[in-house]
Amino acid sequence: MIHLSWKDRETIKKVKCVHTDAKKYLVHNALTKGEIYDVKNETEEFYYIIDNSGKVGGFYKEYFQDA
Repeated sequence: MIHLSWKDRETIKKVKCVHTDAKKYLVHNALTKGEIYDVKNETEEFYYIIDNSGKVGGFYKEYFQDA
């Protein structure tokens, strides 16, 4: 149950949101283009970051670039 402590974990790296043009999901509510976010966990397909709501959310890597 590692996901319960992600918010308190050390930041792995920082990423910059490059776009919020999602085909399927509402991403613009949780991300802001141009803002830098702390990555708390990473998988092959997703970054788990603290989004604009203050909670950890998983987002496709296509929305980000390394900061």
